Amino acid sequence: MFSGIVEEMATVVDIIHDGGNIDITLTCSFTNELKIDQSVSHNGVCLTVVRIDGDCYTVTAMRETLDRSNLGLLNVGDKVNVERSMLMNGRLDGHIVQGHVDCTARCTAKEDADGSTYFTFEYEYDKEMARRGYFTVDKGSVTVNGVSLTVCNPTERSFQVAIIPYTMANTNFCAIEVGTTVNLEFDILGKYIARLRQIEG
Repeated sequence: MFSGIVEEMATVVDIIHDGGNIDITLTCSFTNELKIDQSVSHNGVCLTVVRIDGDCYTVTAMRETLDRSNLGLLNVGDKVNVERSMLMNGRLDGHIVQGHVDCTARCTAKEDADGSTYFTFEYEYDKEMARRGYFTVDKGSVTVNGVSLTVCNPTERSFQVAIIPYTMANTNFCAIEVGTTVNLEFDILGKYIARLRQIEG
């Protein structure tokens, strides 16, 4: 489980295809603190550390993960938002993030907001998925590339987020342009409420 508070951007140093899987090797400042089998969020996707070699570590993404996320679009040199699993003895600065990406979205607009930046993202609307809680609400939470954010101006298939300069400089929002594909995880609380409503009829 994660909080959506990105620790830093890791750099992709190698990508190896193995059947339907890919092994992604990255480097970051806390590699020496990682252990095999540890869970780390990569652009919001929970992946398991399978190998550590010096200042680099490797994770494996399977076909289903690649189909639901933007990890299959990564290239060597790309920056990836990373976060280690949440400690349960501290403050929850973001929101409850499972690391289970629901779908991808595309950036459709990027606008200056007098120092901050508004990003608009659009995702494929599915009525049945919406009934199950896969949607956004105004002032609710959403995770974009592993970053816990507050929703603005939601519609049936889109929403905006406001990114402050600190977040822009310390996450890969600095590389997001119109047309960029990002990972979304909708709020787990909304999914549970939607499911409860279904059960109760």
